[in-house]
Order: sequence, then structure tokens, then C-alpha cells
Amino acid sequence: MAGTTHTVTNQVPPLVQYDVFGADRALVEAVERHLTPGAREDGLAELSALGHTCGSAQVQEWGAQANENPPRLRTHDRYGRRIDEVEFHPAWHRLLGKGVSAGLTAAWGRPGGHVRRAAAFLMWTQVEAGNCCPLSMTHAAVPALRTDPELAAEWEPRLTSMVYDRALRPAGQKPGALFGMGMTEKQGGSDVRANTTAARPLAEDGTYALTGHKWFCSAPMSDAFLVLAQAPGGLTCFLVPRVLEDGTRNVFALQRLKDKLGNRSNASAEVEFDGTWARRVGEEGSGVRTIIGMVAATRLDCVLGSAGLMRQAVAQAVHHCAHREAFGGKLLDKPLMRNVLADLALESEAATTLALRLAAAYDDGGEQERALLRIAVPAAKYWVTKRCAPVAVEASECLGGNGYVEESGMPRLVRESPLNSVWEGAGNVQALDVLRALRRDPGTLDAYLREVGQARGADHRLDAAIKGVLTDLADLEGVEGRARRLTERLALVLQGALLVRYAPPEVADAFCAGRLGGDAGTAFGTLPHTLDLASLVDRARPTP
Repeated sequence: MAGTTHTVTNQVPPLVQYDVFGADRALVEAVERHLTPGAREDGLAELSALGHTCGSAQVQEWGAQANENPPRLRTHDRYGRRIDEVEFHPAWHRLLGKGVSAGLTAAWGRPGGHVRRAAAFLMWTQVEAGNCCPLSMTHAAVPALRTDPELAAEWEPRLTSMVYDRALRPAGQKPGALFGMGMTEKQGGSDVRANTTAARPLAEDGTYALTGHKWFCSAPMSDAFLVLAQAPGGLTCFLVPRVLEDGTRNVFALQRLKDKLGNRSNASAEVEFDGTWARRVGEEGSGVRTIIGMVAATRLDCVLGSAGLMRQAVAQAVHHCAHREAFGGKLLDKPLMRNVLADLALESEAATTLALRLAAAYDDGGEQERALLRIAVPAAKYWVTKRCAPVAVEASECLGGNGYVEESGMPRLVRESPLNSVWEGAGNVQALDVLRALRRDPGTLDAYLREVGQARGADHRLDAAIKGVLTDLADLEGVEGRARRLTERLALVLQGALLVRYAPPEVADAFCAGRLGGDAGTAFGTLPHTLDLASLVDRARPTP
């Protein structure tokens, strides 16, 4: 029945049919800055095309459908045979196919591949974060596999393929393959050296039978997994195929799927091994050293994912306030709301700028850049992922009650926002890894100081913050108890240095005032009112 009591007015149009890449000035500038001239034109065109895909109504609807229809576990078929399969909504497969074809698993052999993929991953997270998990692990498995040239030659072409094949059959018969990972166990969690899964050597050299479990195995529908288990020589990394070469299913018993706060479209499973066939990756006893390359790459994806969630939250908030009228004008023009939006936009841009800088370090590959990554990745993973949840919550509040309603999409961002802080090592693990890098390799600190030192002299607040970091590092007595504080400062100073070098002056000024100079409160929307807040908000506004 047609409504007759009122006319619907002052409602915000949906943010659809726009270029997610082109509308993100900080992201575009970072890509232009870090891509070499030879890769820049193709990279920008490729990312713009993906940006239009991400902003399309159809793809956004697929994201909503995948989130609203979580995967289902099927342990047995109708005849009682064990099959251990996970059923996904068709939208999940459509998204995963798009992600693979967009090169989200193909960074390692392309010019500027990591920067291009980082920008794409940041955008793709804004569509639907759950399917980014298998994309991330497939991408990140490459450095671990490269410790065994024979395995890398066999598997890397499958992992870097741009063809998605959902069928469970021998990987050698597929045009492309996906990888998962299983590290943690019930009794140990992040303390993987407490793992009890046993690996018994078989007759064929390099092959083993695994017996044990994994408490978290993400994307259990993947074609193969990297897992840690106790071999005779100690904790070792293994490749576990889902289907063996003769077409039989490997022993990979899915006990249940986790019922998670967010990330609903992605399956995370508890897995049992009982004589499961596995191939050793690297030497016995070097499991952590072998898999650490995968962990570092997935940690960077946690930073990128959080930056993407923040960007989408800010885009939705600014878009809403640009159209919604209240108290005699646009919300966007109200001084207090402008301060909130500017503060949120500042956090988002700082995260994006830092994440793309780290991706560029992967592309460079030099010793100086590798040293920077050893300290900057855990510091960024610690800080950026922790900023994601408060940004998402504050951005949803900008929509008022509408932001608390599922149809707005904001609750999905809020539920997803704590995830990246937990996965691949929670906050304390990252802070301790920063300390470990400082203690074991003095070159990491040298690389960090060279990086931030390029901005010295441009802003007195940044200079003071750099001096403060040096003071903190000069006194390492009892440092573990203040490792979080030190890691936070390292990340903030690095963000500030990058923004001073690369961002517009109003952005760098606001960051140094609000994040380094102590001129802002602890809540968003407390930046000094004398800053050019309108320019920050305008820069963050997405334009359909």
C-alpha cells in the first residue's frame, strides 16, 4: 500500500557506481609515487578498472550476500562417507574469482607488483573482507615455498595464476590453486613452539605423516596448506595438499567451523590430522624460520586490510554528511562534525601512506628495505590494526542511528574492524617482535632512522618525536613492560615522517599537531580548530 502520511526527504543516496581508486586521493598519490615510470601507466589503468568494479552496485551486492550467507560445513555425504567440505554462497565464489583475476595473488613476478597488489587489496577489502583471507595466504605462501626451490617450481605458478578454480581435485590438474595456513593449536595459540602435532618420516625422502590438530585453519577449502608440526629434528614447516596426486582426499578432518564476531563469509575451521600426508618445506627444526616470510607478508596484509576498512568507513561517513542536512545546513559544514571527519580522514590517510610505503619496500628488495620491513611491519601491524576499530565505530556514529542499522553496511565494518589486530599475532606479539628485531639486528634501527631522518627539519613536532624515540631506545632496562608504548611511538613517528614528506601541508600539519604534538584529545574530533580541517574533509570525500 502506498504511504500517504509523509514524503521521504533528506535521505542520503547510496555510495555506488564510482571509482573506489580514483576517489581515494591518498591511495592514488601513493601508487603514483612508488611505481616506476615503466609500470605506472599500466598500474594506474589496472587499478582504476578495479576501482570501478569495487564501486559497482553488482559487486557490492555480492559482498553483502557473501556476508549474509556464511559457509556451511559438510562432514559426510548422503551415504555416510567422510568428505569434509565447506559450502559457500555463489557470491563468495564470484568475489574470489574476481580477486584472483585482479592479480591479488600475483605480485611476486610483476613490475611494481607489490604496490599494485597492495592498492588492489586495500580496495578489495572494502567490498568484502572475508574473501581476502585466502587471497592473502595464497600470496604470502610464496616466500615460504621459495626456501625449497623444487617445491617453488611446482607450486608458485599455480599460486600466482589469475585463474580461480573452485573444484577439489589434484592441484596439478588445475589452472590455479589457493593456499591456507595452520599454525596455532589448542594448548599454545601464538606460542607455536608448544605445538604437539607430530610428523613421522615416511619412506619417500621429505614426506611425513602428521597426527594432531590445528585450532585455527583459515580457508579450509584451499588446495594446500602450510602447517607447523614436530618432526624428529624439531618444529618444522610442511605442505599439506587437500587432494593427493592420485585423486584421493588427504586426511583433513574438519571438526567444526568457528562462529566468529565478523569475517562471516570466510570459513575458519578446527582440523584433525590422522596419518595426513605432508611434504617438508625447509629443513627439520627450522619451521618458524621457514614460515616467517609468509607471516610477514600476511601481517602487511593485515595493515592493508585495516587501512581499507578505515577508508571505507571514512568514505561512508563523509558521503553521508555531505548529503544529510540538520540544524539548518549540511552536516559536513558544521564545525564540530567537520573536526570529527577530518580527524578520521587523517587516521585513514596515515594508514594508507604507511601501508603503501611498506609494499614499495617489498618491490625494492634491497637490504636496506628488508631491514626496514623487519621493524616497520610489526610496528605498523600493531598500530594500524588497533586504530581500525575506533575509526569504524566513530564513523558509524557520524550516520547517527542509521549507522547502527545493518542496511547501512556500517555494522559489518565495525564487526570486521578488530580482526586484523588479532590475526597473525596479537598486539603483544607484534610489540615483542619489534624488540626482537632491535636486539638481534642493529641494521633494523639504522634503516628506520634513515627513513624517518629524511623528514627531519621540516616540522619541529616531528623532530621532537624522533628525539623522544631515541631517548626511549637509549634506556632498554625493563623495556618489555613498555614495549607497546615504544612500538606505538615508532609507528606514529614513521607515519608522521611519511606525511611530512609526501602529503599536502595541511595533512602533515594536522597529523603532527594531533598525533605528535599533543594538541588534540584522546577522542576523534578534538583536533585544534585552527587547522585547515575543511581541506582534510574535502580530500577524503568520495565522488561517485
